[in-house]
Amino acid sequence: MARVSSNVVRLRIHERIRKHLNGTEARPRLCVFRSNKHIYAQIVDDSKGQTLVAASSLDADAKTGKGGSNIAAAKTVGQIVAKRAIDKGIQAVLFDRGGYIYHGRVKALADAAREAGLKF
Repeated sequence: MARVSSNVVRLRIHERIRKHLNGTEARPRLCVFRSNKHIYAQIVDDSKGQTLVAASSLDADAKTGKGGSNIAAAKTVGQIVAKRAIDKGIQAVLFDRGGYIYHGRVKALADAAREAGLKF
């Protein structure tokens, strides 16, 4: 029996989640991507196929001393994406965890976005 990589499993879970999650103009989708070095978040309107707001640990606003792959960086990215969304008039979103477990950096980003005013 062949061993399946964890990323293949994550992508399979992500596809299963995306079947039921579709961002609209009224309630776009907040999707998260986590790499080994950074974390990325974007708010997408799937009906138009447009990215409305994006933020990542690579942004100048989010640069922290320790790098972009820790919980502090994820909290900063969550706050930035929520602030940018509220500035564009987006109040409520659907959260797409991207097939990742809702724990650690993904949870920190979501909690920071909620605290900054996004509803999901």
